[in-house]
Amino acid sequence: MNRKIKTEAVDALFDAILCLKSREECYRFFEDLCTVNELLSLSQRFEVAAMLKQKKTYLEIAEKTGASTATISRVNRSLNYGNDGYEMVLERLSRLS
Repeated sequence: MNRKIKTEAVDALFDAILCLKSREECYRFFEDLCTVNELLSLSQRFEVAAMLKQKKTYLEIAEKTGASTATISRVNRSLNYGNDGYEMVLERLSRLS
């Protein structure tokens, strides 16, 4: 875990997110918290991560998501050398479907 982001304020934000109970509550909270572009950027990165896990090419990902190759590369680096956060969530979501 990156110690630079481990603060009381970040802990409070994560606690707030963990108390959300539905997709509708998530929409309400994140629309207040983020700009539209910030939220779309986060969702785009998550979609890129899922497509990379499915072994899609950068070209396929860029065409479907509109993500730049720099964004795709950054997400790929997180998948390969990060804290396995994408892996954890994608695995849990795969068990739900």
